Amino acid sequence: MVTPGPTSPMSPAAWAGRRDARNLRAPVKKSRRPRLRRKQPLQPLNTSPLPGDSGVCDLFESPPSSGSDGADSPAARGCSHAPGAAQQLAQLDLQTFRDYGQSCYAFCKAREGHFHPRESLALQPQVTAESRCKLLSWLIPVHRQFGLSFESLCLTVNTLDRFLITTPVAADCFQLLGVTSLLIACKQVEVHPPRVKQLLALCCGAFSRQQLCNLECIVLHKLHFSLGAPTISFFLEHFTHARVEARQAEVSEALEAQALARGVAELSLADYAFTSYTPSLLAICCLALADRMLQLPRPMDLSLGGHPEEALQDCLGKLQLLVAINGTSLTHMLPLQIREKCCLSPSLK
Repeated sequence: MVTPGPTSPMSPAAWAGRRDARNLRAPVKKSRRPRLRRKQPLQPLNTSPLPGDSGVCDLFESPPSSGSDGADSPAARGCSHAPGAAQQLAQLDLQTFRDYGQSCYAFCKAREGHFHPRESLALQPQVTAESRCKLLSWLIPVHRQFGLSFESLCLTVNTLDRFLITTPVAADCFQLLGVTSLLIACKQVEVHPPRVKQLLALCCGAFSRQQLCNLECIVLHKLHFSLGAPTISFFLEHFTHARVEARQAEVSEALEAQALARGVAELSLADYAFTSYTPSLLAICCLALADRMLQLPRPMDLSLGGHPEEALQDCLGKLQLLVAINGTSLTHMLPLQIREKCCLSPSLK
């Protein structure tokens, strides 16, 4: 019989080293599977309309060409004063207007008095109506250069005037207030607002970044962060949808009148005399004047806004005088197709 000889007990450290030695294995190199390569390039998706009426197929269809490349780029929007035909038709979403148009209009109409600045220069010792006109006449081309929307311009003017009611502003800081109001408005509306560096460059380095940021905080504090004001831009779009829905105008006629009314409204924003009128009143009067200038067969129904006849005629008279004085500037602001159709009636000369 063979018996094992006596063995000495193994220390814990030696036992752990022996166990680790058994667990060590040589690394195994994984074999790479052959990569499948596509022999033919990808084919474009079929752009033919899909069956059914869900409308999903419309998302994959390319919009019709407007005749110029890069028309939707920011640079092109800054140079072009009117959207293309496809973009104009997209602005009239009649189904959304049927669902929410009247509710949005009633809400904005009830709130426009709260956001309407009256006599904004009454407590300003250094800012005058002439300096306000000069500043806004400078901001209007700036907003076009950046390709910003008309809504941004309207909010800029509203923010500027409402702040002037609350705080006296020195004459040498008035331009800084203008670009600050523009920045605040663009942050609400635009997807890509202008950078602070770009806005300061427009002021030729007269102000610092810290000054603009400090003034932005002051403006927001004075206005209690209440910035969603109903604007002329909103009411212009609402009345345009309303007249098309009521079959009072064709889509092309309504859009041309809206573009012309927007140009007249831009002129009124720079004139301090028009700050006494509410945005809804100005919008419907600008559309009525645009109908006259375009000589549309069915002019705008002034009773659509629910304003008194006296206020409508007073605002229309001042707008006629404004267009007569600034007719040359207005023609440069309009698209070529509307400029050719637009004519000043004898009452506007």
